[in-house]
Amino acid sequence: MAKCIFLSAMAIVVLLGVAAYGAWAAGAASQLGDGWAGLDMAWPYLLAGVLTVGAAIAVFLSVAFYSESHGFDEPAKAPARRTGQRPRI
Repeated sequence: MAKCIFLSAMAIVVLLGVAAYGAWAAGAASQLGDGWAGLDMAWPYLLAGVLTVGAAIAVFLSVAFYSESHGFDEPAKAPARRTGQRPRI
């Protein structure tokens, strides 16, 4: 359930970021006089950036979940201590 909420929140953040970029780009293009035609060159870069960040997040999360599910995140066990002996220096 927590994973679903997290993924939904991340999707909303990404969509809000894309919307904010679109609003900024439209405002900047309108000031240059190009209007909507000025946005044609910007969208491929936005799409490439979103896909790159999404792929990086997917890789890092898969590594984290893989290591957790296979026990790599467990603390190391301390060696058993023998009683009656002094520790080596």
